[in-house]
Amino acid sequence: MSIESIQNIDYVILLCSDVDNMKRFYQEVLGFQLMEDRNDWVKFRIGSGYLTLRPRGRWYDGDIKGEGASVQLSFRVPPEGVNRAHQQLIERSAEILESPTDQSFGHRTPYFKDPERNILEIYAEI
Repeated sequence: MSIESIQNIDYVILLCSDVDNMKRFYQEVLGFQLMEDRNDWVKFRIGSGYLTLRPRGRWYDGDIKGEGASVQLSFRVPPEGVNRAHQQLIERSAEILESPTDQSFGHRTPYFKDPERNILEIYAEI
């Protein structure tokens, strides 16, 4: 096996300052299915992959400085789901950055933030 044999991303790990707050957001705002909760490792199933939360604190994690985002995550929905997802985000008090917009790169997207300033998008191909 080699690096060239990588075919997909199985899971993404978000390094968190406050895992409990992030867990609430991904469970309550986005409604993701909790698969595992060990306090230091919280895993959600999203389609065929996983989103995992773990505390920041290992020597190689580094520090987060400033108010900028660390990562942008994109979640795909069918075209008819974009506006409804946006409405649900508003109802669940998500911090909206941009309302649904037809982007020049062929996606319709609203952008929003999670509690640790990561940029999230729900998108559909148009």
